[in-house]
Amino acid sequence: MRHVIHASLLAVTILLAACATVPVTGRQQLSIIPDGEMQAMSYQQYAEVMAQSQLSDDDEATAMVRRVGEKIQVAVEEYMAHAGLAGHLRGYEWEFNLIESEQVNAWCMPGGKVAFYTGILPVCENELGVAVVMGHEVAHAIAEHGGERMSQGLVTELGGVALSEAVKDKPEETQALWMTAFAVGAQYGAMLPYSRLHESEADHMGLIFMAMAGYDPQAAPVFWERMAGLGGEKPPEILSTHPSDATRVRNLNEKMPEAMEYYRP
Repeated sequence: MRHVIHASLLAVTILLAACATVPVTGRQQLSIIPDGEMQAMSYQQYAEVMAQSQLSDDDEATAMVRRVGEKIQVAVEEYMAHAGLAGHLRGYEWEFNLIESEQVNAWCMPGGKVAFYTGILPVCENELGVAVVMGHEVAHAIAEHGGERMSQGLVTELGGVALSEAVKDKPEETQALWMTAFAVGAQYGAMLPYSRLHESEADHMGLIFMAMAGYDPQAAPVFWERMAGLGGEKPPEILSTHPSDATRVRNLNEKMPEAMEYYRP
């Protein structure tokens, strides 16, 4: 009993002491993992994924993904600098790669490590569509959604131990937490199984970033309507980890006036 109370008090202490603020939205989140540790693990995992994947030999498509990524990178760095949050990006080593795969997938790990899969390009249709996805996925990283999920997992599943200790003492459990937190390899990476809150937050932030990069944010609702058109039976919104298609489009349109203030064609 005493052990249970001690563990509960430890968890409460961690929750109270480890709050961070999400850029753009200002939401408070749990964050118990130093950025340096997250980035180190990210770079290792990203290198492993790249080594195990076949990079696209489509030079034009690869160049497009990297061009969009670099524009979004500049926009993010400018936004964070103006917000006094440049330190938030310390240690970032941006990288943008296109993987040959039929998966409708894209993701961004901590430190700006981005992967697109060729299977999502037909849904994107063009550079503007790539910008929608790029802004959204980069936003997940800037908002540290994966780190938030990792922090929650370390508290609830591994007793609040430090990431470095978890990697050393429980490597398999830590690896499982990482894969769950970032959903690398998920079949539909553009609709990663983050919470509905995280998805909506990334939608909002992604609009800002793509607008600052010179891409018309009004393309975002259109893209997600195309994504919805891929078909497949969807659960009711209350049972889903994603906003419903209608809710997502409505939320994007509600944020559009703000995004258009950043738009520089």
